[in-house]
Order: sequence, then C-alpha cells, then structure tokens
Amino acid sequence: MEARLKTEIWVSALIRRCAIEAVPAVVVRRGDDTAGVVLVKVNRLDGRAIVYYQARGAEGQRIWLAHGAAKEELMLECDVDAFINRQFSLDPDLWVIEIEDRQGRHFLMEPVE
Repeated sequence: MEARLKTEIWVSALIRRCAIEAVPAVVVRRGDDTAGVVLVKVNRLDGRAIVYYQARGAEGQRIWLAHGAAKEELMLECDVDAFINRQFSLDPDLWVIEIEDRQGRHFLMEPVE
C-alpha cells in the first residue's frame, strides 16, 4: 500500500503539472487539507466536460474513475456540475479542481480506469 500524501500537497502538485503545460487549473472548492476526497473536472471549453473521482484499487493504490455511462464519456458541463454539487452535499470536505483544456488532458499521474 502506498503512503498517503496530504490532499493539500497532492492538489498543489496537480495544479503545478498543469501550469508547466500552460493549462489553467483552479481549486473550485477546498476540502479537508489532510484527507479530503478530490474530484477533477476537465472542462473542454465547448460546453462539454468530464469528471474523475478518486477510488482505491484492489491493492490499495489510488486510481481514478471517470463519471458517466461509458469510460471517458464527455457530458454536458451543466450535468457534470450537477454531479459535483450532489457529491458536495454528501461530503463538505470534498475538493474540486477544474482544469480547462480543449484537448481534454487530465494530468493525473495515477491510473485512470
């Protein structure tokens, strides 16, 4: 099992990876600094988006899953925002990071399934 990194540090690293590629990324909602769950919204800037949420793999490693009927399915941005709002109402310690990238890159280093 991997060591757990504080969420605040992990988020900073993700935003830095985006900045290196000159891709805007912002913290939309700040959750618990130590152990908050993270949602990553990738806004394609054309009315479509996708959201990834954290999960743990069979061996305890961090993985990411795309929300939607099919993996990597783009949704209307308003539907993604509605999903995020529902999740926030269940978990106020939730972090939400929005990446604006026309190419749809998420910059996640962990496996995306």
